[in-house]
Amino acid sequence: MTTDASQGISAAAGRGMKRTFAYILAALAAAAMFGGVVHVVLVAAHVAQPAATTVYGLTARRSWATAAAALALLSVVTGGLAVRRSARDIGTGHGRLGALVAVAVGLIASVNGGLNLAVATGGPGSGNGVVGAAAAVVLGLAGMAVGGLALARSRRTV
Repeated sequence: MTTDASQGISAAAGRGMKRTFAYILAALAAAAMFGGVVHVVLVAAHVAQPAATTVYGLTARRSWATAAAALALLSVVTGGLAVRRSARDIGTGHGRLGALVAVAVGLIASVNGGLNLAVATGGPGSGNGVVGAAAAVVLGLAGMAVGGLALARSRRTV
């Protein structure tokens, strides 16, 4: 014989597990979509074929692409915080400053990723940083989109 209290606890635990499973599934879907879009960017830049000889270690172009990808990731995170309008994480201004930073940093990262792809002479493994550059382009565009969304919301509510 079960009580109503124990059924309430198990129902709440079931909802929590369903929510966790939904988050994990959404994260996996987002990772798969990100990988697919990066591959599309590599194909569009005509650098999708792997190099005949693989270069190991950090090269100047790989570090350039890594820095651009890190900036792009920063842009996405800043834009997400601006959409959430967390004043203590971004600063004052109802997320507007964070949104402007996300758009500017996303633009810088996308341009740097595109430049790296433009000067690349080989595909993945060639030491040119094409995978990081493609990731920078995709994440930079996503950061600009999220920052633009935050800007649009801040204009509407002020």
